[in-house]
Amino acid sequence: TLNNALLDELEKTPNVKLFFNHKLTGADFHSRKAWFERRIPEDEHKTDHPHPDEAAVDFDRAPEVEVSFDFLIGADGAHSASRYHMMKYSRVDYQQEYIDTLWCEFRIEPTVEGDFKISPNHLHIWPGTEFMFIALPSPDKSFTCTLFAPADHYARLGNTPEALCASFQQYFPGVSPELISPEDLYRQFTTNQHLPLISIKCKPHHYNSSVVIIGDAAHAVLPFYGQGLNAGMEDVRVLFEILDSHGVYDASHDAASRDVARNEAFETYTKTRVADAHAINELSKGNFIEMRAGVNSRMYKFRKFIEENLDRYMPQLGWQTQYSRVSFSNMRYSEIMRAVERQRLLLTTTFGTAAFAAAVVGLAIAGRVIFKHPVHFNLHRAVEYFR
Repeated sequence: TLNNALLDELEKTPNVKLFFNHKLTGADFHSRKAWFERRIPEDEHKTDHPHPDEAAVDFDRAPEVEVSFDFLIGADGAHSASRYHMMKYSRVDYQQEYIDTLWCEFRIEPTVEGDFKISPNHLHIWPGTEFMFIALPSPDKSFTCTLFAPADHYARLGNTPEALCASFQQYFPGVSPELISPEDLYRQFTTNQHLPLISIKCKPHHYNSSVVIIGDAAHAVLPFYGQGLNAGMEDVRVLFEILDSHGVYDASHDAASRDVARNEAFETYTKTRVADAHAINELSKGNFIEMRAGVNSRMYKFRKFIEENLDRYMPQLGWQTQYSRVSFSNMRYSEIMRAVERQRLLLTTTFGTAAFAAAVVGLAIAGRVIFKHPVHFNLHRAVEYFR
């Protein structure tokens, strides 16, 4: 996995130390000190206490470890402790949103011969306007599937294997029993968790030269563009490009100068990255609507047909689909939104003009016919008819 690959590379770096099972419990971004509680996995669930009235006291809690730092990079996820402690020092605008959708994971097993049951070269979507079921291929030739639906929809799906299978046949035809047996479908539905989806925006992403947050700690996004991890990795690239451009690691500068440079670099990072973080947040929300509802629209299919053919056959025009810009380029998310809006406006204007021209031509032809054959057209009679 990617986690293991990164850990393998880190272990090869002589100036990196890894500490597992440590929880950030406090941070002072003025004195630049942080406190960590060492979590011992086998002791995490201890609940025995010598006296009932002492149950609120955690006798098993390990002592905190104090650590001094030059600066802290918080990459600790949507429920970030780094962000929580940073907000005590910085005026952070913070927005957290749970959308009215839960997700549950399913698995399509490989065939008896050990092959894929359906095409591995496609993203499979069963859209349902307010909900959807998707399937993505895995290296072991299974498919990882996810049901995204409002909470009340889960309650309507059925309480028995037969009822659940009937619901899937109604909303997601071809999934069960064709790809997942009713019994296995029911087992996965009742065993796997039904989890919420969180969206987070905040700014700034730093405080002075002491701390900067990246990844989900700064911008948790919905999973519908598959850009959560990519955006986090892009944070790392952009952050260190900016640190390098400000000379933060220039050994010829003294510590005070490097601290000033780091503060300026963090400010630049926030100004650069907040706009892009907010943009991918909006793009992910918009793509959810397209995936579950837009793909059923004839107008959507027609627009996608035009856009994809312009992208494929006329690249010299600079035309690219939104998906290709997001997934296969280093173009900033905020710039992608502006470019796509320009393209959408151009398409709308072009088709609007074409429709208007067609209407004018149609009226001209009709007028010519009426002028040449007036006996067939009585305006007074037509007016009387529509009264």
